[in-house]
Amino acid sequence: MSHEYVPEIATDRDGNEHEVQGWQGDFYAGKLGFWLFMLTEVMMFGAMFLALAYYNTLHPQDFLDASASLNRWLGGTNTVILLISALTMGLGFLKMRVGDVKGAKLMIWATILLAIIFLVIKGFEWRAEYNHGIFLMHDQLLPESSLPFGQKLFFGLYFSMTGLHGVHIIIGIGLMLWLLAKINAGAVSKEHHIFYLNIALYWDIVHLIWVFVFPYYYMIGAGGVAGGH
Repeated sequence: MSHEYVPEIATDRDGNEHEVQGWQGDFYAGKLGFWLFMLTEVMMFGAMFLALAYYNTLHPQDFLDASASLNRWLGGTNTVILLISALTMGLGFLKMRVGDVKGAKLMIWATILLAIIFLVIKGFEWRAEYNHGIFLMHDQLLPESSLPFGQKLFFGLYFSMTGLHGVHIIIGIGLMLWLLAKINAGAVSKEHHIFYLNIALYWDIVHLIWVFVFPYYYMIGAGGVAGGH
């Protein structure tokens, strides 16, 4: 079913009609505002990466040992999944810009599916780590446990950052479902696509954060134990 964007019309005191300039029409302001929002995301995750780098200099061997215990196969698989999801999101946006609404919606659904697969794999990984006694508030990470302090720091940062990233994935799925609803309602179209662009930019930051999470957490111990859980 095809929907046309219907502009909002206002009348001034002289009786002249004018189209209301809403956020959909103010393309550059909408894009700039979202870039500022993404800057705050970079600052938040950047601070966590800086903390990881700092504590790594204080406890290098503990960080190597902790990293070597992570499952690099699952982490690597999730990295590939998010990279593909970034491609499907970008292709969907390009399809919308040329008026291929059906193709754009198909790419959005593909991105949602990949995001769900990412969360399922991450859930299996966290479950394995929990079964090995490595999880937030689990006995191994409590102050009185025998686990080296540096490893406690590593896993505390690991679960905090991957958990926060997982929340961003869930938010992204919700935003994409909202985007589909707005496309069906005709509020997002070839001519009015700033909302789509902003969600695509959000998904870019989500997948780029993971591109840094994988080497920083999973690969620094790659020269140690060969497998992970």
